[in-house]
Amino acid sequence: MDVKYHEEYVRNPRGVQLFTCGWLPASSSPKALVFLCHGYGMECSVFMKACGMKLATAGYGVWGMDYEGHGKSTGARCYIRKFDHLVADCDRFFKSICELEEYRGKSRFLYGESMGGAVALLLHRKDPAFWDGAVLAAPMCKISEKVKPHPVVITLLTQVEELIPTWKIVPTKDVIDSAFKDPVKREKIRKNKLIYQDKPRLKTALELLRTSMDVEDGLSEVSMPFFVLHGEADTVTDPEVSRALYERAASVDKTIKLYPGMWHGLTAGEPDDNVELVFADIVAWLDQRSCRRRLSEDQQVRAPSEPDTQVASSKTTDMKCGDGTDSPASTHARRPQPQRRSSFLCGLTGKAPHQQCRM
Repeated sequence: MDVKYHEEYVRNPRGVQLFTCGWLPASSSPKALVFLCHGYGMECSVFMKACGMKLATAGYGVWGMDYEGHGKSTGARCYIRKFDHLVADCDRFFKSICELEEYRGKSRFLYGESMGGAVALLLHRKDPAFWDGAVLAAPMCKISEKVKPHPVVITLLTQVEELIPTWKIVPTKDVIDSAFKDPVKREKIRKNKLIYQDKPRLKTALELLRTSMDVEDGLSEVSMPFFVLHGEADTVTDPEVSRALYERAASVDKTIKLYPGMWHGLTAGEPDDNVELVFADIVAWLDQRSCRRRLSEDQQVRAPSEPDTQVASSKTTDMKCGDGTDSPASTHARRPQPQRRSSFLCGLTGKAPHQQCRM
């Protein structure tokens, strides 16, 4: 394929070597930039390679970074001492790419899967005006009450977290079996030694819980354009959480799509036909918004008008950019400059009984 791949290490302020990688169109300048935020225990160079390749083939410059302790980065395996460290590392690296001369003025999008959706939303919270939008695949936006530990248990664990922070004592089910539908792809993922497959460490689990409580309280402050997509048969993160994000976010440009019968791993664990459908929706959403930036910068071309209200709807309307690119219908309008910080995060297990809002 006509894609250039590169990788390198960068050092964060704590002295940790972080692995970074990128995919670029080989024969043209990228039409926009996309930054990958991978899920808990996952990594970019192998697990998210297909995502990077597909988006780069569609004309986007794509970059990813393995969080501290994840993938090829150094640090204690999957030990999250402070969730803010992950966000700060991503913020620093992603912005260093955006500041390069050849990429100034290009649209900047975040792409987050599962826990990476939390990272993406916290990046938006850190600098609300910087990002042009985000794609959130089965994002962690809240901890479900069905799996949240009893308050007494949380209190006991909190009392010992500084004594045994790295102990792997938090019980959990096999997420790989629950997340990835296709058995062949499931086994391929299981054989990826870069993916963490042991029990969560105590401090890590408590950090995820605290972060989820924080972002749940601030869902209404999310103001950037976003496309949230979720499998209706997802038993790892609750589709209702994505609905809550969609309904409560202050964004005037927001889209939700729920996929009947699909599981958690929308882009890596579904049969090929389903994966292609999901990526087609993602690319169409990105194409429309990167197109808006190009049109707004060209004073000789007037951007297409957009609806200024949003309601959940099952109706689909085709819209085209100035270059003829098809894009999904959504609840979208030109967004005002954000004034407040935003929040996000995670949900586990559940069904979506309500009417679906579709593109």
